Amino acid sequence: MNRKDFIKASAILAASTVYLKSFAHPLTSFNQQIRVALIGANGMGWSNLNALLKTNRAVCTVLCDIDENVLQKRANELKERGIEVKTCVDYKDVLRDSNVDAVIIATPDHWHCLQFVDAVKAGKHVYVEKPIGNSIRECEVMLAAEKKGNVIVQVGQWQRSQQHFQDALDYVHSGKLGNIRLVKAWSYVGWKKNIVKKPDTAVPAGVHYDRWLGPAQKRAFNPNRFHFEFRWFWDYAGGLMTDWGVHMLDYALMGMKATTPKSIMATGGNFADPNGAAETPDTLTAVYEFDNFYIQWEHALGMDLGPYDRTHGVAFIGNNGTLIVNRNGWEVIPEKDGGPAVPLQKSSDNGLEKHMVNFVDAIVAKDKGMLKAPLEAGAHIAIFSQMGNVAYRTGRKIYWDKGKQRFTDSEANKYLAAPYHNGYKIPHES
Repeated sequence: MNRKDFIKASAILAASTVYLKSFAHPLTSFNQQIRVALIGANGMGWSNLNALLKTNRAVCTVLCDIDENVLQKRANELKERGIEVKTCVDYKDVLRDSNVDAVIIATPDHWHCLQFVDAVKAGKHVYVEKPIGNSIRECEVMLAAEKKGNVIVQVGQWQRSQQHFQDALDYVHSGKLGNIRLVKAWSYVGWKKNIVKKPDTAVPAGVHYDRWLGPAQKRAFNPNRFHFEFRWFWDYAGGLMTDWGVHMLDYALMGMKATTPKSIMATGGNFADPNGAAETPDTLTAVYEFDNFYIQWEHALGMDLGPYDRTHGVAFIGNNGTLIVNRNGWEVIPEKDGGPAVPLQKSSDNGLEKHMVNFVDAIVAKDKGMLKAPLEAGAHIAIFSQMGNVAYRTGRKIYWDKGKQRFTDSEANKYLAAPYHNGYKIPHES
């Protein structure tokens, strides 16, 4: 299979993609519980599991984490609720377990691709956190693996399950805003302060550090690069661009029914603390050029006053007015001679819980077409966000060749794939 066949994500915008509708799986009725394992039991993984358990159609059978401290804490919390689980530190033990139907992959980004490909090969349904991969190449590999497997895959783009986001898109598509020439998407994270440099330390007791590093470059243990903080280092993640950008830019693209940009440019840096430990920029603006409009992304750590006095959101700026949407709701601010205002339409549902209901429904119905965030959609927005990071890291305006599925710039193409170390290989090359 060539690169062009590997990825069609640039043409897939929403969950309405046509899929094969049937495949073999032992679950046959809505009365049967899905046996689920959690791989990565800290932070968002724990939130994902609890949202899934609230469906009352899933039971947790296994917890997996490389930090035995987290593992024991979560196992105890489940035990207090009457849920007894196996525990392990090697995710491959999960995949060999016949008492597991589905897995939640909530590990750092640099592990998603390897664990996902192995899970699909093992015949497990997968809920994978966003961004699905830590590079454009990983997204391609995951798409190819999913096509070979008969499993349901939901990506953690849970806002796709919230009604008010869909209502906002319906208004954008109605044409009432007039000609939309600019879309702004942003995330300002005031609670996250500067990451002060810390010395390397001994690996904490109970932490299987080599398993945590996996394909990432071998380094001495440093608390700045572990657990939540991993996202600020290129070895493991892509900073706010791939953390929050995949959420907000996802809706920017769907609102404009957009696919692949003509060009991308970005500028920024670590301006809040130039001497801090983080590698990914704390301040960034990226511009994606399309034929008749452009999408602008911006983020900043350490401050909350983003555009329109909102910490995060998407603004569709049209001749008649501007629609602003975020997790709290949406509204329309009219131009002086434009259409009517629309007061704030507040969010009225729990997106993550609805997303898990959608995941379970699709598994039981054996219908990939029901998914709100199929892998193709997750790959599309992950690649789009990675393009912004590549533009920043090259420091130049870059262009994407849709036919070759590569940048036209050799320097930019150096960032297509994240380097693998410690004997690991990207799955299709093994």
